[in-house]
Amino acid sequence: MEFLLVSFHTLFTALGMDPAEGLTWVLSIVGMVLVIRAALIPVFVRQIKSQRKMLEVAPQLKKIQDKYKGKKDQFSREAMSRETMELYKRTGTNPLSSCLPLLLQMPIFFSLFSVLNDAQKGQAGVGLLNSELAQQFGNAKLFGIAPLHESFQQATVTGDVAVMVIAVIMVILMTGSQFITQLQIMSRNQSPEAKNSPMFKQQRILLYILPLVFAFSGFTFPLGVMFYWLTSNFWTMGQQFLVIRNMPTPGSEAAKAREARLAKKGKLNIQTAGDGSISHVVLDSSKPVTTQRQQPVGKNRAKKQGEKK
Repeated sequence: MEFLLVSFHTLFTALGMDPAEGLTWVLSIVGMVLVIRAALIPVFVRQIKSQRKMLEVAPQLKKIQDKYKGKKDQFSREAMSRETMELYKRTGTNPLSSCLPLLLQMPIFFSLFSVLNDAQKGQAGVGLLNSELAQQFGNAKLFGIAPLHESFQQATVTGDVAVMVIAVIMVILMTGSQFITQLQIMSRNQSPEAKNSPMFKQQRILLYILPLVFAFSGFTFPLGVMFYWLTSNFWTMGQQFLVIRNMPTPGSEAAKAREARLAKKGKLNIQTAGDGSISHVVLDSSKPVTTQRQQPVGKNRAKKQGEKK
């Protein structure tokens, strides 16, 4: 984390920005976030797929739980656990994989918090953040009025109105971006079956609870950490939008919207099966669609073909 932070700080300083200015350090934090989140894209895509699969298998999981409901003997518990693991294995789901991106970001989040806390005291880091840079970081002020090491909670004691105003604005943006990100999944990227599952109802409750938790906890973090959090939230919101747009859950509103876009562009071929059901076949846009013209068959030739059959 220090390597990325100091590297971007050196880059912006070479471009003529003041090395001790708060804006230089804020842009360094933003650059660090962009590199980290870009490296986590494959993990994020896996998380989306895992969440989608977990919601899709939720009705089957509920059937297993209902099957052993009220049975507390060891044999029933082992049977329920075995059937649950078989369901996860058969469907390729893992309830823990959706937490992986968050777990990977937690060390980064706490390391940035630790660096800011040490920089506030003028202490050097463990890598490239030497004593001089640590003092610059600790004393840096955004727009010359808001110290990056100060939080809303500390500002209420010191009476720093600028920090309180910036912190409130950032908490509102962080909470709003978090809510919109989760709302994209809940409203547009769920199949009708998943929306009727107990897991969906639980996630709908968390949709309103988690932003409140982040809002209250955000007031205790320094401005520098809040800039990391805000940039990461905006990245997640945009990334979520692109994934839902291009990799929607089958049967969801996002999937129907994607089919409509493809049909409008002529990239969706609608075929009717023998039982009358309609199947959608997405054509490869990189290759031209060619259809083989059927030659007309004369009456005599058709008669001969019929006799052969």
